Amino acid sequence: MEPLDTDMDYMVREPRPMRRETRMNALFILPIIGGVIMLVFISAALFQFDLSGVVDTLMGLMIVFFIIFIALLFWGMAPRARNS
Repeated sequence: MEPLDTDMDYMVREPRPMRRETRMNALFILPIIGGVIMLVFISAALFQFDLSGVVDTLMGLMIVFFIIFIALLFWGMAPRARNS
């Protein structure tokens, strides 16, 4: 009988390098949230929902989303640090 081959070669997997475009993909969540808010306004106009109690909250959310958008832009366009 032949001896078994017990020499194991381990394959090292390295993470794929992250490109700037993949960071910018995080910005796609904001238009989705904006679309949902627009659907709320359109449905309120069509079906006569009373949004007077929620308008201040929605406007506050829009200001917060604007600040998040600016922060994500700075994060997405920042150069990556390589510690290799």
